[in-house]
Amino acid sequence: MIDSYIIKNRDIVIVGQQPWDTEIGSNCKNIAEEFSRHNRVLYVNSPLDRISKLKHKNDPKVKKRIEVINKSTDSILTIKENLWNYYPDELIESINWIKNDVLYNWLNKVNNKRFANSITKGINKLGFKNIILFNDNDIFRCFYLKELLNPAISIYYSRDYLLGVDYWKLHGQKLEPLLIKKSDLCVANSTYLANHCKKYNKNSFYVGQGCELETFNIKLDQQTPDDIIKLPGPIIGYVGALQSIRLDIKLLEYIAKQKPEWSIVLVGPEDEEFKRSDLHQISNIHFLGSKNPSELPAYIHSFNVCINPQIVNEVTIGNYPRKIDEYLATGKPVVATKTEGMSIFSDHVYLATSKEDYITMITKSLEENDQHLPQARADFAMSHTWENSVKEIYRRITDLSN
Repeated sequence: MIDSYIIKNRDIVIVGQQPWDTEIGSNCKNIAEEFSRHNRVLYVNSPLDRISKLKHKNDPKVKKRIEVINKSTDSILTIKENLWNYYPDELIESINWIKNDVLYNWLNKVNNKRFANSITKGINKLGFKNIILFNDNDIFRCFYLKELLNPAISIYYSRDYLLGVDYWKLHGQKLEPLLIKKSDLCVANSTYLANHCKKYNKNSFYVGQGCELETFNIKLDQQTPDDIIKLPGPIIGYVGALQSIRLDIKLLEYIAKQKPEWSIVLVGPEDEEFKRSDLHQISNIHFLGSKNPSELPAYIHSFNVCINPQIVNEVTIGNYPRKIDEYLATGKPVVATKTEGMSIFSDHVYLATSKEDYITMITKSLEENDQHLPQARADFAMSHTWENSVKEIYRRITDLSN
């Protein structure tokens, strides 16, 4: 059984893109907390770079980092038992704009050495030994940490296809394959990303995704939200950031025009392209704006069908959309764009490959009357826990060590 793989009493150092004091949800923070149930964990914030120091010197978070660098405040904070947050006391240079590979690689190694020297101070202060190094998708600042920190095991965690984003593409196209190759183990939260890593490292595995779904799974006593209760049904809804790089504006327009009797409800903040789009001129499309996270389950419970109208590109093709689990946890039918990353949902989600598919599948889901489907969807979603995901990571570490 997978429980037999649980690793205990190890020292784990986590590095990556997102600092502990980020306001948004973070896979890595959830993983750190799960690791800390059985091990000691040092969660290392990304180091402050020179341009951020100059541009955002009045930001409270930047001020905190400057104070640490100036040795005027502690660099280690206790989050909970067995879990500490470390603020690096070294400043790194802002170098991603440099196109010359030789110069960039030299400066990146300087940055890595500064970062490693700082992490070593934290490791020594806590008395960590024989560490497991867990890198949360940070290609550049952590590229040389395996050599510099000499961990017992180095793990690269892939949770986004970064090379689809210009910032990461410039140097990442060369460096990420090398980082994957030299890592002892690669784990990913989608099958697409696991297969991407496997091209460079045979020890690459899909380990699932954890979600916090309790608030979505409960039976709500509260009423339908005021801004949705008067809309004519059926209600076809989406919850999440409305970003043109991820969502298909033309698809939404097509659905609304083909089915004027449906209310298309979009809950979430809009980017500039969405704000300028013709969607605002279509009478059965309703933009309800940003909501407090605690309100979102009530909106999803109010939908007749949930949709995830992704556009297929390098950014979306392999990502794991947490919102699908949130939708399914309510028991609602879900129609989403078919991608490799969505393959694990194929038994519980209608997967569309065309705009016509969306109309057909939404119609079918509105007509379905199998009373067992809502519970089957919810049970499937609720199996996606951080405990199960981390157990799978433990399993792969154990297999590697044997």
